[in-house]
Amino acid sequence: MSKRQKSQSSITVLVASAAVVLTGCDFEVTNPGPIQDEFLNEPGAFEAVVNGSVRQLKQGLNYTALHGAAVARELHPTGQTGQYGIEPSNSLGYLDEDEQGTPWAATHEGRWLAEDGLRRFQEALGDAEFNAHPAVAEAYLWAAYANRLLGENMCQAVFDGGAAEPPEAFLTRAEEQFTRAIAIGTAGGAGGVVETATAARASVRVDLGDWAGAVADAAGIPTDFDFEMPYHEVGDVGQYNRIAWSSMNQPYKAHTVWGTVYEDYYIQADDPRVPWLETTQVGTGALDCCGAVPWYPQQKYTETSGIDLSTGTEMRLIEAEALLRDGSFDEAMVIVNDIRAAVGVDPWVVSTLEEAWTALKRERGIELWLEGRRLNDLRRWQEESTPGDLDPREVPGTESHLEGQDLCFPISKAERDTNPNVG
Repeated sequence: MSKRQKSQSSITVLVASAAVVLTGCDFEVTNPGPIQDEFLNEPGAFEAVVNGSVRQLKQGLNYTALHGAAVARELHPTGQTGQYGIEPSNSLGYLDEDEQGTPWAATHEGRWLAEDGLRRFQEALGDAEFNAHPAVAEAYLWAAYANRLLGENMCQAVFDGGAAEPPEAFLTRAEEQFTRAIAIGTAGGAGGVVETATAARASVRVDLGDWAGAVADAAGIPTDFDFEMPYHEVGDVGQYNRIAWSSMNQPYKAHTVWGTVYEDYYIQADDPRVPWLETTQVGTGALDCCGAVPWYPQQKYTETSGIDLSTGTEMRLIEAEALLRDGSFDEAMVIVNDIRAAVGVDPWVVSTLEEAWTALKRERGIELWLEGRRLNDLRRWQEESTPGDLDPREVPGTESHLEGQDLCFPISKAERDTNPNVG
C-alpha cells in the first residue's frame, strides 16, 4: 500500500429523445431525504466512512502545509491575499487565531470522522471481528495521521469540546492509534496498513522523545517506501493540492521560492527534491519589505500530486538523528550522504558534530519540503537546544523578511468562541 488510490464514481444521465412517446409514463419523483444515520453502521458503508475522514484530513493538510510553509520560509509569500493567498500576518511569520480557523477545523473534522467511524465499526462488528477487520485497521491509520498532523502543528490539544491540553496529547493518541492499526492490520492480513502505521509511529515516537522506539520502528521500513495523501482533479478545487494550485500563474501566483534557502540550493545542487522554475514574472501582489517579488513557482507538486505522509528516507533520517544524539556523527553522515547519493547530489562534508547537526537539519528540510512537517522540526530542535545552525533565510531577520516566527498554530477563534472549556 505504498500509494493509496481512491476510486472515483460518476453518474451518467441519459436524456430521452423528444420522439419518445410520453403517454402513460409516471414522472413522480420521490425524494428519500438524507441517508439515515444507522445505514453508516453497515459493513458496506465502511469504506465510505473511511474515505470521508480522508477527504476532510486532506483539507487540513492542505491548509496547514501551505500556511506553515510561509512561516517556516519553505516558500516566500508574494503579497497575495484572499482565498488561495497568505494573510499579511502569516507572511510576517505570525499564525493568528482569527485567521487560522481552517487548519484547526478541517483537521479536527478528519480526526473526528475517523474516530467516530471506529465507534460505528465496533458497534456493528463486535470485538472479535472488529479486532481483525482491514477497514478498522485503515480507520485507525487515518485517525492516527490526523492526530499526528495536529500534534506536530498545533500549540495545544482540544478534544470534542474539552479543555485545552498540551499538544503531546495529540501525539500520545496518535501513537496508540498507530499501534492499534498495526495489531488489527496484522490480524486481518492488511500488510500495507501495518508497514505504513509502523513508519508513521516512528515519526510520532521522535516527537515524544522515544528514540529507541523510533529507531526500532524505522529499522523495519525499506528506504524506497512511500505513502502519501492523495489529491485529485475532479472538478472540486477542495481536492486539489493547495500548494500547487496557489502557486500557479492563473490566477494566484501567491508564493515563490525566491528569497528562501531552497532558491540558491537548487541552483547549486540541482537537487530533484526541491525543484522550482525561474520566470521573468513577479507575484500577483507586493510586500512592504520588498515590493513586487520574482515569481519562481515550486515544481514539486501539480494540482493532483500527493503529499508524502511517511517515507523510507524519513526513516533513514530518524536513524541518522538518533546517532547524532549519541555523538556518532560519522555514522550519521554515512546515512545522510547515502540519501543524497541516491538522488545524484554531492555529499555534505563535515568535520564536527555541530556541522553534522547543521547538515541533518538542512537535509530534513530538503527531504520533507512542503509536507507540513517543518514547523514541528524547528520547534522541537528549539525546545531541545540541539546543536547546529539554521539558515538565516528560515529564521526571523532581515534575510528572511520574517518579523517573528510562530512555530505552531493556535487554538482557533471559533473554538474559543464556542467551547466554554477553552479560555
